Amino acid sequence: MAIVAQGLSVTLGGRIALDRVDARLEPGQVLGIIGPNGAGKTTLLRVLAGLLKPDAGSVRYDGAGPRELGRRALARRVAFLAQDSTAVWSLSVDAVVGLGRLPHRQAFSGENEADRAAIVRAMAHCDVASFTGRTIGALSGGERRRVLLARALAVEADYLLADEPLAGLDPGHQLETLQLLRSIAAAGTGVAVVLHDLSLAARFCDRLLLLHQGRGVADGAPDAVLDDTSLAEVFGVTALRGSHAGEPFLLSWQTTTRGPNDDRR
Repeated sequence: MAIVAQGLSVTLGGRIALDRVDARLEPGQVLGIIGPNGAGKTTLLRVLAGLLKPDAGSVRYDGAGPRELGRRALARRVAFLAQDSTAVWSLSVDAVVGLGRLPHRQAFSGENEADRAAIVRAMAHCDVASFTGRTIGALSGGERRRVLLARALAVEADYLLADEPLAGLDPGHQLETLQLLRSIAAAGTGVAVVLHDLSLAARFCDRLLLLHQGRGVADGAPDAVLDDTSLAEVFGVTALRGSHAGEPFLLSWQTTTRGPNDDRR
């Protein structure tokens, strides 16, 4: 039981976005996908979601390929939160969250009791129940992100793929979102999340997949992936490390390229 990707290669606009990347997401696990800008994180997530066909390589979902599953079955099994998710501004918040139930409904059928219950649960999880009746266009950017996460959760899929779900959120809602993703994983869902904050990635993820220039350069436990060598070679930074209440943290401290007049310590 897992999403297993092998040898994924993708070229976009004449540029290699992924170069023979392997990835694995298991139920009950939070996989953090990290790397510098342009490393291929979003491309990988789109391939795993079945939204982008790779030039080479394969993705299998609990042993089945996307063609074997079919589009509707895949949409029920894998929920995707895009980095640039958009919503029709005139739609109500609960209508937007309800879109997550479309893979479960027959054509032209309305919401049933199971759909309404899933919508209520998702809105409560994302702290957007108080937005009921408001239109999506009346919300702030961070509030819209929480609504769109609720839409993804409403699918109640086996796997959740979230591309930068913390973008635009204040620190409190960032922590709440990651705690929510951990609780979803604890209930059995496989969660893959693209993150830029390395400290949060180290704290909340079970495994990290590090991408650099389209290649997978490390895959494993956070403390093994975020070693000093990788931080310097991939991110160009050094870090301060520590722990609190038994949980590790690291802080990006300074760049590894220093000018002649730069005496930062």
